[in-house]
Amino acid sequence: MYKGSCLCGKVSYELHSEPKAVSHCHCNMCQKQHGAAFATYASLPKSDLSYISGSEVLASYNSSESVVRKFCSNCGSSIEWSSSKKFPSWVSIAIATLDTPYNPSKIKNIYQASSVCWLVNS
Repeated sequence: MYKGSCLCGKVSYELHSEPKAVSHCHCNMCQKQHGAAFATYASLPKSDLSYISGSEVLASYNSSESVVRKFCSNCGSSIEWSSSKKFPSWVSIAIATLDTPYNPSKIKNIYQASSVCWLVNS
């Protein structure tokens, strides 16, 4: 089991299975939402995500027709996105919000066509 929380600590959650399909997403929506060059998400079945506290302060935003993003309305931490038409029973968690150590064996880079020009790859 993995545990995570937002910056202010009002939202906390648990993951009840090993996250899958970890990716650095370079799309413009993730860049804007995170204020960063990319966002790193790990996917798992929605049924394996439990909010322990703060579900009442989670805000949601439809960033596109098929994606709903959730974040803490107090501190702004991005927590999840879901509602993908391709994978409706899955959720993607922003792994930077994990409090439990997690070391994915593989991370895929996606939407690299919109990568920022100032990101230095090493």
